[in-house]
Amino acid sequence: MKSMMLITLLLPTLAMADVDQRFAKLRDQAEALGAVSAFVEKYVGDCASKLLGGGECEKNAALFRKAATGKKFYMIITEETAGVLSMGEVKMKDGLFVLNLTPFFAASGMAITHGAPTRTDADGNPVMSFIRIDGQLPDGWNPAMMARQVSSQALRLQIVFTPQDVWSLPKKGGGTMKGVKAKFDAVLVSVGRTGDQVGLWTSK
Repeated sequence: MKSMMLITLLLPTLAMADVDQRFAKLRDQAEALGAVSAFVEKYVGDCASKLLGGGECEKNAALFRKAATGKKFYMIITEETAGVLSMGEVKMKDGLFVLNLTPFFAASGMAITHGAPTRTDADGNPVMSFIRIDGQLPDGWNPAMMARQVSSQALRLQIVFTPQDVWSLPKKGGGTMKGVKAKFDAVLVSVGRTGDQVGLWTSK
């Protein structure tokens, strides 16, 4: 997580209609986000001082959080996946492999995360544990081809998540960084160009 990442969201109508039914069931129960930045700003409440109208902003944020907390939402991430995805181990015989996902998606100087970070590294970045996504290489693919998809940011992430609270950490150099603590219910990974599903993770 060297920098805050741009997130591009598409409506569910652009997603594959024939995705894994386990994911489709969760997705169909969720509300699609039009813009993740707007959601984060409303949920966290990036408010000015109360003398400048911050009091009303905080009131609106509290009302939005009350309505949104515990509700499922759905987003599609099509850019900057190289910042959060990396290749894990590969089983050459079966075409099985693992993708390591850093569950930190930044927007408007804040972020949506799976769980809440409790510390930062030496560079001031929040420390997050990987989500390990089991994957299957598409027919005719080899591990090097998949690694190129990861490094070239060519994979699409579809995520169903449930917001739970707001987290905050001291920012290096002063100030506070904030984000949405969420439970990621499911993450589906597909090839952006073809829509081929290559991995699925669901929470226990």
